[in-house]
Amino acid sequence: MVNNKKDPIEIPQFPEPYWRESVNLPNYDQLSENIHVDVGIVGGGITGITTAYLLIKQGFKVALLEAGELLNGTTGHTTAKITAQHGLIYDELIQHFGEEKAKLYYQSSYTSMQFIKDTINEGNIPCDFSTQDAYVYTNSDKYISKINSEMKAYEKLGIDGEITDSIPFDIPVKSALIMKNQAQFHPIQYLKYMVEYITKNGGQIYEHTTATDVENGDHPHILTSDGYRVISKYVVAASHFPFYGGQGFYFARMYPDRSYLIGIKSEKDYPGGMYINAEQPTRSIRSTSINGEELWLIGGESHKTGQGKSTMDHYQALQQFAQDKLGMKEYLYRWSAQDLTTLDKLPYIGPVTEDQPEVLIATGYRKWGMTNGTSAALIIADIISGKDNPYKELFSPSRFHADPDMKKFTQINADVSKHLIKGKLEYTKTKIEDIKEDEGKIIRVNGKRTGVYRDKEGEVHLVDTTCTHMGCEVNWNEGDRTWDCPCHGSRFSIAGEVIEGPAKKPIKKVNENMT
Repeated sequence: MVNNKKDPIEIPQFPEPYWRESVNLPNYDQLSENIHVDVGIVGGGITGITTAYLLIKQGFKVALLEAGELLNGTTGHTTAKITAQHGLIYDELIQHFGEEKAKLYYQSSYTSMQFIKDTINEGNIPCDFSTQDAYVYTNSDKYISKINSEMKAYEKLGIDGEITDSIPFDIPVKSALIMKNQAQFHPIQYLKYMVEYITKNGGQIYEHTTATDVENGDHPHILTSDGYRVISKYVVAASHFPFYGGQGFYFARMYPDRSYLIGIKSEKDYPGGMYINAEQPTRSIRSTSINGEELWLIGGESHKTGQGKSTMDHYQALQQFAQDKLGMKEYLYRWSAQDLTTLDKLPYIGPVTEDQPEVLIATGYRKWGMTNGTSAALIIADIISGKDNPYKELFSPSRFHADPDMKKFTQINADVSKHLIKGKLEYTKTKIEDIKEDEGKIIRVNGKRTGVYRDKEGEVHLVDTTCTHMGCEVNWNEGDRTWDCPCHGSRFSIAGEVIEGPAKKPIKKVNENMT
């Protein structure tokens, strides 16, 4: 009798992005003195590094500060699609803002794609760059009309595209929209070249250096958590969520989403192309190479940070999809990323407020950071060097549109209020002794809501669950072993340290003896 039962597929124990694991990056010292530069940049992702690269090529003296390690934030956890196809966005942009602004958005992404391609060719960068068609597909009757409308938008804007009724996977599809000649690459290999250029040409890079505020005077000073200053003519906040918002109230004008990726090997050959569906739950598919073989990257399962079901359920849903539809035979990587979406879905790029032109921000890329992050760097570098940029007004952080901004503003802040109250009232009977190894739970300690994680060695870590940003209550993220805020997306380690803002201070540790 033949046993056709397959061995169970082993699941990666810890979240680790392939991009980071596959490249050795240099380490940089922590800032330990006051320094003077032309431009102080905060954030070691694609925007901060590309901005530093561009400015140093123009002769500016630049310092780049990173709170953790370079390229270990959203850029290091991306799908790394270089595309102007940002979902079904162009018909919506035409409806809200008109053809001219919709075309500017497309052209900004196209310009960024061309810049990336030219930089790779100029530096002969070995980063697995390849031209690919990008697809948005659907199996929902509701989205067929949306895809048809999007194709009409492509025609109005001069975008090279077409509609098909199939994609080369065993996935039911009723319609798909193709944007031709897009691209993909290995983002860390690409940006490693820029990092090396920056340091070889006088740029200063500091890791484990947390910027906490900007002090305005004759020149803006970046203040760090260790009490040092970066004194500059311009400050660039490229820290995903702006570490400094002036009076721009960015926490109320954006919302954070988490999404998930797994890296697998398949029994099938990858057919080429980059894919994402139109409906929910999101399913994104692309490939890259690993030791001469194809690594399939399957993404999706978007949800608001700190909200919803167990985060491990999202990884498991992607695994099930890969097994059922894509012939998965090995499960090599899993990781997640956090992205910010603005009120009108366009990034905020430019002066933080109208009366602070020397402090520039870049945020709100809505999961399309490779092109939007590059666009931000190109715009900011032009602003600092006094050059005109055709996309500056489109992305101005000071803009406000009654439609759709007002409706979205109300929705975002109503959701924040709901979670602020809900967390305070939550009650649980769980006790410390009930918590298993590698498990996190919310308990009450002396009547106060407390987060508890028991590690694999049995040691217990307790934290006050009140977020240090605006007082919401954090929730346990099982998939990534973090404490996440459902209001504005701040994330903290099991020890309470800040992983992601807008929070700047760690959540407090709780003494186990107090229990």
